[in-house]
Amino acid sequence: MMEQLAEMMVFAKVVEMKSFSAAANALNTSKSLISKQVSSLESTLGVRLLNRTTRSMSLTEIGSAYYQHCARIAHEIEAARETASQLQTAPRGNLKLSAPVVFAALHLAGAIDAFLKKFPDVEIELDTSDRLVDIVEEGYDLAIRITNNPGQTTVSRKILDLHWATCASPAYLEKHGEPETPHDLLQHNCLMNQNMPHISKGWNYTIAGKDVSVPVKGNCKVNSTEVMHQLALAGVGMVVFPTYIVGSSIQKGRLKRVLCDYVASPGFGLYATYMPNRYMQTKVRAFIDHLITYFGEEPVWDHDIIPPCTKGTASQKAKAAVPA
Repeated sequence: MMEQLAEMMVFAKVVEMKSFSAAANALNTSKSLISKQVSSLESTLGVRLLNRTTRSMSLTEIGSAYYQHCARIAHEIEAARETASQLQTAPRGNLKLSAPVVFAALHLAGAIDAFLKKFPDVEIELDTSDRLVDIVEEGYDLAIRITNNPGQTTVSRKILDLHWATCASPAYLEKHGEPETPHDLLQHNCLMNQNMPHISKGWNYTIAGKDVSVPVKGNCKVNSTEVMHQLALAGVGMVVFPTYIVGSSIQKGRLKRVLCDYVASPGFGLYATYMPNRYMQTKVRAFIDHLITYFGEEPVWDHDIIPPCTKGTASQKAKAAVPA
């Protein structure tokens, strides 16, 4: 069992580093020994974990699922090692992180300010980007991500659940009326945000316990979240946005939330994503814990918005909402 555990750790390192050579360098051993240990593990399990050619390497379906367990074990071993050695008593050093542009601009600056005041020996290096950064190759300690599908080759810790709001300006709704069900959106001008590919082909809702995509249409497609927000405020059309973007406008009455009884874009959360061996660095763990505490279970942008307003109940509307 101890030999197999060592092989599992080697396999996890190969996946993390994306190559046998890089894993060998990280473990201060030879590439041939690394390859032998992974082959031995595959032989013991009776399955192929990696597809290997002279130029590339990829996880098999079984290998991807098996890696999740290996990564968690590696994480626990590292946690036990740090706890035992107590090498660090306080967070310190450079913390390199990536975060989505709009979320960082609206909400992360205050969290970072509070963190640096609490831990003055930490230096923050923040890259705001909406692309999916490669944590290992680009040297990030962690990435803040908005997703409904955390990565399979990394470890993700949820910071909070995100809520989405379907909304428009009061002037637009006074002129065009309020939709009663998501399918009523087909009669409205729906503004499309090209920076949110998961809604590019339709707006997603949970209706009568089922996930449904409504193929909305509109006369404006924009690749800027802020421009889209301004268009909604100007009364051009309907939008569906995370409440961290439009929460303040809804709270001030500049936008009005509709379809409150239907869950829009279900399953999305704000996650801290990191490699197993990096999480146990005190600075990384402290920053993630800080974000969870700073934003809390109900962040400021959801005050008086979540739980949703009611105009009837979803159960009363569900039958009418789902097409025959």
